[in-house]
Amino acid sequence: MGIDVVPEWMTNLDDEDVSFIKKFLLASGSLKEIANQYSVTYPTVRLRLDKLIQKIQINEDTANEPYISLIKRLAVNDKIDFETAKLLISEYKKMKGAE
Repeated sequence: MGIDVVPEWMTNLDDEDVSFIKKFLLASGSLKEIANQYSVTYPTVRLRLDKLIQKIQINEDTANEPYISLIKRLAVNDKIDFETAKLLISEYKKMKGAE
């Protein structure tokens, strides 16, 4: 028996994201098939995939900046708006630069 290790790029994904990835793979990457499975439109699935891609990219781009990563994840998950996220990140960078 091996120990399950979660890859770094998956650490900020929730169970729903992982389920979506599994369905996407099992559907051979067909967004049309995923739309049918979720009973939603193709553009809705495309938007979901784009947000998932953003989540993964955020983790890759900000691995050494956990605060910035957190702010970006909050924005992608619609917990804060993008303008607020940009302001918080900008102020954080100013503060770090002053140290």
